[in-house]
Amino acid sequence: MNNIKVIAFDADDTLWVNETYFREAENEFAKILSDFETENKIHQELFKKEIDNLRIYGYGVKGFMLSMVECALELSNHKISQQKITQILDIGKDMLEKPIELLDGVEEVLQQLHGNYKLIVATKGDLLDQERKLEKSGILKYFHHTEVMSEKKKLDYQKLTKRLDINPSEFLMIGNSLKSDILPLIEIGASAIHIPFHTTWAHEEVSEEQKSDKYKTVAKISDVLTYL
Repeated sequence: MNNIKVIAFDADDTLWVNETYFREAENEFAKILSDFETENKIHQELFKKEIDNLRIYGYGVKGFMLSMVECALELSNHKISQQKITQILDIGKDMLEKPIELLDGVEEVLQQLHGNYKLIVATKGDLLDQERKLEKSGILKYFHHTEVMSEKKKLDYQKLTKRLDINPSEFLMIGNSLKSDILPLIEIGASAIHIPFHTTWAHEEVSEEQKSDKYKTVAKISDVLTYL
């Protein structure tokens, strides 16, 4: 990693807690729909709805809210009350108002790397929501650039390195998702460090066959300093 010029950090579950709130929201949603279906079925159908809607709504809380409403209408055969629809919308609004909980060691690592590398955020999600999180996080000052991406695939990273005017070999990505933050970087010849988070959205999971030894895995963000 001696050639690294730009270090990109994923945001959700790499810099701050995120997926935990989605799991809590799904459980609240299941309680509201408990008169119409079993908890397991509700979770399954909500996940299917989210995946079907990704191409329309993209990633983030707002798309999640719309998927919950659609799922509730379908599972209840459109019999769900207006009051419960309001409760579902309130789940999403509460998620948008959650405080930003930085993961341990994040600011210390950014302080040490700032000035030695160009630091950027490369994340998926809703632009307004991600900008709000960064502003509330108190760490925006460390980043040269914020890239909110609709997808994080090989072509998306190739476009990003081109805009940054660097070779892929000069780019390091740090994130919690093997599917979005790690494997596409290996494909383009960049470096990647995986920091697993205790909760992973099913859509971001990969098979054992997809994993490789071409990236580093560390237990916590402060461990990345070992390689830089």
